[in-house]
Amino acid sequence: MVGSVGQYDSGEMFESIGSFVSTHPELAAAIVVGFGAVILALYAAIRFKRPMGTRFVEALEDVEEVAVLMHPNPDPDAMAAAIGVACLAEQVGTTPTIQFAGQIRHQENRAFRTVLDLDLDAIDHVSDLAAEAVVLVDHNTPRGFAGAEGVLPYAVIDHHPGDGTGEAFTDVRTDYGACSSIVAEYFRDVGAKPVPPDMHASEVNSTYTVPSQVATGLVYGILTDTKHLTAGCSSADFDAAGYLFPGVNEDHLDRIANPEVSREVLEAKARAIAGRDVRGPFAVADIGTISNVDAIPQAADELIQLEGVTAAVVCGERDSNVYLSGRSRDDRVHMGRTLEAALSDYRGASAGGHARMGGGQILRPDTIADGGNGSGIARDELIENIFEALTGDI
Repeated sequence: MVGSVGQYDSGEMFESIGSFVSTHPELAAAIVVGFGAVILALYAAIRFKRPMGTRFVEALEDVEEVAVLMHPNPDPDAMAAAIGVACLAEQVGTTPTIQFAGQIRHQENRAFRTVLDLDLDAIDHVSDLAAEAVVLVDHNTPRGFAGAEGVLPYAVIDHHPGDGTGEAFTDVRTDYGACSSIVAEYFRDVGAKPVPPDMHASEVNSTYTVPSQVATGLVYGILTDTKHLTAGCSSADFDAAGYLFPGVNEDHLDRIANPEVSREVLEAKARAIAGRDVRGPFAVADIGTISNVDAIPQAADELIQLEGVTAAVVCGERDSNVYLSGRSRDDRVHMGRTLEAALSDYRGASAGGHARMGGGQILRPDTIADGGNGSGIARDELIENIFEALTGDI
């Protein structure tokens, strides 16, 4: 009897539904469409709530090859982020090639590459890119090589301000002190275990791993871009370093951090200190002609340490090109924007960076209209522009 009643109720229900559909077809269609929209919205909400690392790994799985592109003249943070991305790509079966424009000159950067035995590919034209799918790390707009403006990145991972986006994936976190911290989070998102330096990845019971080489590189990348976790960092940078620590090779870390310093670098630091122009809390130094451009940021690192100086800029010249590097521990001075403002009137100039550090360059000064000063840059005028930018007057 109960079964009969159940069958009767079900039949009556379906008959009622059929009657409703036949008499109100438009309303029934709207209900179906609305229900479908709700299902899709729930699916999208669940999908986009997934950790960024999971989403990035899925983006890597969709391509066979990727070119992991660093910014020109890459520093340890860029190189570390690149080897981290390449490592994730390899673990999902995608072939990575790490590439960069410019040179790796700073002794610390060269030590990073040598000690970790990195395979990095230099390029100078868009045709040199190893794959159609390009992943930008530590910058969000391709630059530094011929045809860069025509590159549509497949993915972008960065911690610098900018409007660059990736076709399949974009993750720009300006509140992070280092791009390496973002990449470290990707490993943690997928449950990767750091591999101790005395072990092989095959000995670790995990689908994803962080090899000691990568863990060491990422930690050093975090340390360099946050002044050893003392400036411009967030809790995420500390968390990332703590997560990676079991995989760090302390001997390699020490060798990278303490490379031999060339005589020219020491002389550049001495010239910056001796020839500094200090106005209030700001210092600017012109160290003249040098052969090693990377001596300039190192001189800026020294100048900012002087008592009473809260923001410092050093400029120098190589092959008729002028290079600038700045450091700030002054909340009034966003160094990246300051250098952009200082060089805004120079054709062929570019500058950028974040609050605590920035860089700029004026290339081919013979083509620059800078007030009729001939084939070179009027350095006195440039220094005045820098001071005006530091004080917010331009």
